[in-house]
Amino acid sequence: MGEARPAGQAASLWDKGWYRHARAAPSPNFGARPAAAQTDLLVVHSISLPPGEYGNGNVQRLFNNELDWDAHPYFQGIRGLQVSSHFFVSRAGELWQFVSCDDRAWHAGQSSYRGRGNCNDDSIGLELEGLEGQTFEAAQYETLTGICAALMAQYPIQHIAGHEHIAAGRKFDPGPGFDWRLLQRSLSAPDRYFPLVA
Repeated sequence: MGEARPAGQAASLWDKGWYRHARAAPSPNFGARPAAAQTDLLVVHSISLPPGEYGNGNVQRLFNNELDWDAHPYFQGIRGLQVSSHFFVSRAGELWQFVSCDDRAWHAGQSSYRGRGNCNDDSIGLELEGLEGQTFEAAQYETLTGICAALMAQYPIQHIAGHEHIAAGRKFDPGPGFDWRLLQRSLSAPDRYFPLVA
């Protein structure tokens, strides 16, 4: 698990870093990875816009710089923000992709993990539609497990962490409502992949 497989079934799921089973909505918010970057970290986030409201397309609009900043008072606090994760999983388990996994998405911000800073350089960001501290849907865990397994077969993934672990004290998602043990069991992944498993 976690070793790159350049050919065969795993490779057939991918086209230049795009996952064939995700709905593609290419974002402009990305850049090239540094030449020596090892894509070995998966970062789990949670997001909803406005917080606690789901299924309205606002996350997709944010990641594509199409959010109407005047549509809700909350948006004034994030006006002009240019961000994107690689993937987004809706409450119903629908999988969206915004940036090729071969590229550097703008999801982590100021961050540090496993002795390295600038986690955007060598990580893949996975956003779950939800509110930090709250629980997530069974369909989301199913989709998250599937995309994590596909990523671990295609890229040299060695770590899976939350935004709260790579930006401690600054970010708190996905929060205590996320079931790390469930993800670990679903992936049959050893403890060494995770920052902590309560």
